[in-house]
Amino acid sequence: MGPELLGIDHIGVVVTDLAAATRAYGDILGFPITGGETLADRVLSIRFVDTGGSRIELIAPSRDDSEVSAFLSKRGEGLHHVCVRVRDLEATLARMKSAGARLIDDTPKRGAHGRRVAFVHPKAAHGVLLELVEIPDGTDGHPFEEHHG
Repeated sequence: MGPELLGIDHIGVVVTDLAAATRAYGDILGFPITGGETLADRVLSIRFVDTGGSRIELIAPSRDDSEVSAFLSKRGEGLHHVCVRVRDLEATLARMKSAGARLIDDTPKRGAHGRRVAFVHPKAAHGVLLELVEIPDGTDGHPFEEHHG
């Protein structure tokens, strides 16, 4: 890994019914559900599943025009992205862009827990959508508390 990449933060899974998915991962599969929030500006509702060293992020559209609605229509439920922790998001984006990576976001936007995130196009990672999340110095990267935003 490059010096600014700190490891996997979470795996994003898109679902149509967040309550049903939360029951499946929590009650049926036995993983702790450690919080969730609504990202009104991105038209998403999310829940976090603690898997030990990282998380699964269950993502559902709040409306039919959310940023994951087209994905659901085309591909159905399932793996959406892999999220990697970074210390300096702008520096990481600049390095990746200068190395020829195709970016979806040239500048950070607000993600879960108010953290800054940006997406790297799947063509840069052989078909996998990558999310980069900035983890401030001095934190462990796992804000498992319940948060509604």
